[in-house]
Amino acid sequence: MKGRQVLTVLVILVVVFGVGGYLAREQFEGGLRLPSLGAPECVVRADGEVRLDPEQMSNAATIAAVGIARNVPDRAVVVALATALQESKLRNLEHLGEGNDHDSVGLFQQRPSQGWGTAKQIMDPRYSAKRFYTSLLKIKGWERLRITDAAQRVQRSAYPEAYDKWVEEATVLATVLTGQHANGVTCDTQKSDGTDLTPAGLAERMKLDFGAKAKGVTAEGTALRVPAKSSKIGWQFAHWLVAQAPAAGVTKVTFADRQWSARDGSWSGAEKVAEQVVAEVVTGG
Repeated sequence: MKGRQVLTVLVILVVVFGVGGYLAREQFEGGLRLPSLGAPECVVRADGEVRLDPEQMSNAATIAAVGIARNVPDRAVVVALATALQESKLRNLEHLGEGNDHDSVGLFQQRPSQGWGTAKQIMDPRYSAKRFYTSLLKIKGWERLRITDAAQRVQRSAYPEAYDKWVEEATVLATVLTGQHANGVTCDTQKSDGTDLTPAGLAERMKLDFGAKAKGVTAEGTALRVPAKSSKIGWQFAHWLVAQAPAAGVTKVTFADRQWSARDGSWSGAEKVAEQVVAEVVTGG
């Protein structure tokens, strides 16, 4: 009997350390950092699937929205997302001390010493995304380059092929976040911390990301409404709002005849809403 107990303990230890080793490899050997067990996560689906934690999801949505605000081609958003996935795993990284690559900071690991702006500016995801797109669009014929080659022309990395391994994930994210695919973002918010962000505050955040594209957004009571003149524009806004849900207290997003609910974290049929996206926001959740 005692021998069986010892064997059981050994089996448990093997499983625990095996899973721990796997998680460590996923986090530190080039893969996306897995969301902590039981923590909220977001899933993006469109001919593939990408799982992100709320921070990564929000940053991906901002990168895409900044591109949309500037009317860049959808392919430019793919390049930007592949770059940020490689450089920071979609995390807005501060200077990492001795572990840092020179003075690189932010989503794209841009360097103040190389003229990208001050460290404070670069740590603003909108600013860093704008600077990335500006540099990309200056490259003659960038649209005809491979994604990794276009990213390398901007970043001038010591590892020019590194961006290539993120092309599939970046394509899935860009397809959904630029509105080419319907109801493609879902987020689990059940274990999210409460938020003090009001609907009006979320509306301002949307304006900062989308610029003039979101100038018609309004907030009244717990509702946020933004006009959508086309299906593609509507899904751009709808997916952005779901991406903010874990941190911003968004509980429902409705567009066309589809509604995402934080209660079950999925999209379902709903009464059709004409030419606008409607979100419900609850503070202090």
